[in-house]
Amino acid sequence: MLRESLAADLIVELPNAVRLQRLVQTLREYFNSGAVGLLRLDDDSLRPVATVGLVHEALGRRFVIAQHPRLAAIMASREPTWFEPDSRLPDPYDGLLDNHVGEPLPVHDCMGVSLYVEGRIWGAITLDALHAGTFDSRAREELKRCTLQIEAAVRVTRLEQENRSLRLSRSDQQDLRMPVDEGEILGQSEVLRQLLNELDVLGDSDLPVLLLGETGVGKELFARRLHRLSRRSHKPLIQVNCAALPESLAESELFGHVKGAFSGATSDRAGRFDAANGGTLFLDEVGELPLAVQAKLLRTLQNGEIQRLGADKPLHVDVRIIAATNRHLPDSIRDGLFRADLYHRLSVYPVPIPPLRERGNDVLMLAGHFLELNRARLGLRGLRLSPSAERSLLAYSWPGNVRELEHVISRAALKQLSRGTSRTLIMTLEPEIMDLDSAMGGQGAEVESPLEDTADTPFQPLGEAVDDYQRKKILQALSLSGENWASAARLLEIDPSNLHKLARRLRLK
Repeated sequence: MLRESLAADLIVELPNAVRLQRLVQTLREYFNSGAVGLLRLDDDSLRPVATVGLVHEALGRRFVIAQHPRLAAIMASREPTWFEPDSRLPDPYDGLLDNHVGEPLPVHDCMGVSLYVEGRIWGAITLDALHAGTFDSRAREELKRCTLQIEAAVRVTRLEQENRSLRLSRSDQQDLRMPVDEGEILGQSEVLRQLLNELDVLGDSDLPVLLLGETGVGKELFARRLHRLSRRSHKPLIQVNCAALPESLAESELFGHVKGAFSGATSDRAGRFDAANGGTLFLDEVGELPLAVQAKLLRTLQNGEIQRLGADKPLHVDVRIIAATNRHLPDSIRDGLFRADLYHRLSVYPVPIPPLRERGNDVLMLAGHFLELNRARLGLRGLRLSPSAERSLLAYSWPGNVRELEHVISRAALKQLSRGTSRTLIMTLEPEIMDLDSAMGGQGAEVESPLEDTADTPFQPLGEAVDDYQRKKILQALSLSGENWASAARLLEIDPSNLHKLARRLRLK
């Protein structure tokens, strides 16, 4: 009956996500499981692509096989693998079962089988139950018999993905590309799905693209996706952080120089455009480029030529430009900091990246990814969120976006461990330890006065109190901007040069 049910779904036209979700739901009901996970192999890790019975953030986890002996045993065998109820091998889903959040799994059953597609290992299916004896010999034999149907469902999904990729690519037979792995950009929200669909179409074009979004939304990941989807994917993607380029060296870094072009130029040197020839050049924080360099960049976009500093003749380059900024460039144009003609050249196709606060439950998936990273990094048995912590993450406004979320999870895990929590127990993060209310942009946070004196703090002279408050705000801005001083200056709404001077006076540099 199970095999008939699985086979029936194969002949029905279904969206891939629905097909795989029905697969795990059918297996859960038939085997009376607490949880079922379908995991795909990505390099040395298994990533969930469909689950039932697990908390939502489990979809964001990446299980490194070498760190999870049960998964390693499943992947090493073509036969179903069953673990004794008293097995001492840790279960990768400890603390992650829905409705049993935080409890170390009691004596329970666990079994799984590796999956192969076209003779190559694809991933695995895992089943967990809370009661010993659930997966008896009959159940294990039935899993073995239905493995072919499970693999067929996976194969159908893969073929549909490949066909979609081929429709988006050129008809040139040498340009057939495998589907881009979407595991790097985590999320299932509608706004993210729409963005990824847009990038799928845009990737095959050579149009310049301008990625727009707040600090920390992950613009680099979207630029990498665009490059992988493009006809230039076999050529390099060269990234330039324009905010980190000293003004005196920016032109040389981008376009190169010849020997003797300036003091210290002892030999010819190729620039980033040369390195990206045939591929893609990603100009991150493009709004930080000096005006003189903007003029040369405009000429390159217009005629496809660069001129090395000190050279007499131009060189032809074939480069696609992807630029990114967290600035509102029309304001920079109004203030005379950015060229209008360059803006129009770069923004042939502007792509807004949604902030994290607009992506709903994607917050929990991303949190799961960072929880698993920190679990492995700190050598913990398990690391998870309490239900109230999940609600806090969903309610917070995330001014620093994905980068801030990563810092919050890492900091909270370290705090919890420093309080003496045993590494052999499942560590649970509560809202209090994440301290979201006091973070910049938190909902309901009280505004702190820099000069306010209370009975609990010693009196400070006015100058010392102001200095302390300035130190605090600078460090906060740096944390939210990923230690990028130019971005921190924009958050603080002061000139970058003044910020550096102030930081040196306050002994922060």
